[in-house]
Amino acid sequence: MRLATLATGEADGRLIAVSPDNERFAYTPVDTLQNALEQWAEVSEALAAIDSFPEPLNIQDLLAPLPRAWQWLDGSVYPSHGALMDKALGIEPFKPDWPPMYQGVSDTFYAPRAKVPMASEDLGIDFEGEFGIITDAVPMGISAEEAAHHIKLIVQINDWSLRKLAGPEMKSGFGWIQAKPPCGMAPFAITPDELADAWRNNRPCLKLRVDWNGKQFGMADGEPMAFGFNELIAHAARTRNLVAGTVIGSGTVSNENYREVGSSCIAERRGIEVVDQGEPKTDFMRFGDVVRMEAQLPDGITPFGTLEQEVVRR
Repeated sequence: MRLATLATGEADGRLIAVSPDNERFAYTPVDTLQNALEQWAEVSEALAAIDSFPEPLNIQDLLAPLPRAWQWLDGSVYPSHGALMDKALGIEPFKPDWPPMYQGVSDTFYAPRAKVPMASEDLGIDFEGEFGIITDAVPMGISAEEAAHHIKLIVQINDWSLRKLAGPEMKSGFGWIQAKPPCGMAPFAITPDELADAWRNNRPCLKLRVDWNGKQFGMADGEPMAFGFNELIAHAARTRNLVAGTVIGSGTVSNENYREVGSSCIAERRGIEVVDQGEPKTDFMRFGDVVRMEAQLPDGITPFGTLEQEVVRR
């Protein structure tokens, strides 16, 4: 099942089902994705049964699949990324036996073709290619095994960051506010079966291509997560319930051979340069820059569609 949200002038848009080739759509019996998630057990079969797609699809007409959510939680579960950044920054490695996670802006997810407003080029504008999942309602104290059943949809995310603000905010001990603007989301939210064998151990086992201003920047594989999405859910739900429509991210997709496959964010590229050359060489983004992200299956299908966003002055 492949779902998207059509812009209607209202905040939550109109839920639609998308054809396997991403070219056409059908209106669904449920009006919004949030409403569908809140009654998933009752409506999922009807959504999955849609097999006729009479309307032509224009990606420009789409909002993020879930344009606003009750909760956005982002993990950091690719060990190669954390180890590199610790080394580049001269930080003592922090290796907890649980997945690091923060709570970010959830009231906005930018559309897949959005012009993303930023306050200043001097803040270190960076993209971060990630995978994410969306849950139905999750009870407090759930086990990781049980949590897997609450993964209803998989999404592809651009977690925007302002690097010049991140360090000072982290050192405050309270976490990110200004350093983490709203995220962007690729056009389609998909059920795990859409990935077939590329969804293993609650992990997306496919490559995420990231292009910056038309040039390939990274092609990291999503599989080597230290914690699966089921474990991320269980961690988040240890002391609280999670509402239907909770979005949880993987953190920047990264591989041990980052020098060969490239990176999913500029900060990682700069970290490599610090380690190899003693100082960063790559600048952060400027107004007018465009980032494009696309995960692809072996048959060439892009299950999440393509996210392509331009940074603009606010």
